[in-house]
Amino acid sequence: MASEQEIGKPYERLASVHNPPLRVIVVGAGLGGCAAAIALHHQGHEVVAVLDKVRQFNRLGDSLGLGENAYKLLARWGCNIREIQEIGNQAPTMKIRRWHDGKVLAEQPLMDMAGYIGHRGDYHDIFLKWVRDRGIPIRMGCDVVAYADSETEPELTLASGETIRADVIVACDGIKSLARHLVLGAGDDPVSSGYACFRAYFEPSAAMAADPARNAFLVDGDSVNFWIGPDTHVVQNTLRGGREFNWILTHRDDGDVPESWFQPGDMDEVRRLVADIDPAIREAIRSTDACLDWKICYRKPLPTWVSPDAHRIVMLGDSCHAHLPTSAQGASQACESAGVLALCLRLAPARGDIKVATRAYEKLRFPRTRVSQTHGEDLRDRWHNVLKNVGQDIEIDPEMVKIKNRPLYAFDAEQDALDKWDEVSERVRSELASGQIEPLC
Repeated sequence: MASEQEIGKPYERLASVHNPPLRVIVVGAGLGGCAAAIALHHQGHEVVAVLDKVRQFNRLGDSLGLGENAYKLLARWGCNIREIQEIGNQAPTMKIRRWHDGKVLAEQPLMDMAGYIGHRGDYHDIFLKWVRDRGIPIRMGCDVVAYADSETEPELTLASGETIRADVIVACDGIKSLARHLVLGAGDDPVSSGYACFRAYFEPSAAMAADPARNAFLVDGDSVNFWIGPDTHVVQNTLRGGREFNWILTHRDDGDVPESWFQPGDMDEVRRLVADIDPAIREAIRSTDACLDWKICYRKPLPTWVSPDAHRIVMLGDSCHAHLPTSAQGASQACESAGVLALCLRLAPARGDIKVATRAYEKLRFPRTRVSQTHGEDLRDRWHNVLKNVGQDIEIDPEMVKIKNRPLYAFDAEQDALDKWDEVSERVRSELASGQIEPLC
């Protein structure tokens, strides 16, 4: 976690190296967009506005974690990360259990997974507060319908007809971002991962809290548990001393349901899928009134995150490096990318070098995000295969099921960018001079 010294030291925003400061528009006011705005502000850039198409933010989603790799950056940018920590899951450890009987296969510190786990909506509220505290405008109801790149000032057009220009546009509006079409030169459809999640987050009733068949994970405060089985797993997360309860059931699914946080789930299908799960959790899931059905779609790694002409429209977060839920690193990697982009723009003080900064940013970030993405893929495959064709009396090596995100946390994305800047920026200049930008993959 970020050190007490780093958390507590007085914050000073850096002065801009540009005169006047670079003007940046951020599209998307989710966690990635907020992190981008905060990082850009920290480096002395002027964030013209953060735009979002929704007219009101609601408490959407469920469990989300932020790792130490994100916290150290947020603290450096002047954010009071205790505001996040205090509402996150306070359980010291997490248990990985066998599907049918709940036998603990491994137990490890919760920080090994994703730092403090909390409700995405609550974390989002804090990120929005941090943005507003810096005087950065957040404009709601702004649906971007077109982008136009330019060597001087790229622009975007809103559904209202308004056009807005800046030195740089950062698209942080998720995997369906319109900027993907501009950057890639064509649309890219999602590919089914073969999996889906049924998800539920609710306040347990008094009846549930009093029912021994359903309250096993409500009686001792916060907890995090995983049940793993062939081609399936369940995550259970109890927060705020048992006042909030979350479960997520990942299962095989090749159905054609659109990607959406709002697709209602079929609780009868959920009950069928958990019919043979550990009785300690079974009824807590089966008695749930409603859930959401989220199809996990896959998008291939992109060959570029930057617009091809003037290189002044750039993607960040889920718009270019979406992660599987098992990675527990999607939001943390968005914070890292925010820090690196803001720093690269600072390290290229001439306005004519914005393209060097954006191209260096994608080269610095692509290998790192691929590592964290593959961590999630590896964990899902290990959990879904380790118990196939294995008898009950066979002992499972705990290392086969442990979450192995800890090595990701020591990484300092900004320091990495500083260390590699000279080499990477020279390579970018050479590519730009030749007119041949090397694809990321």
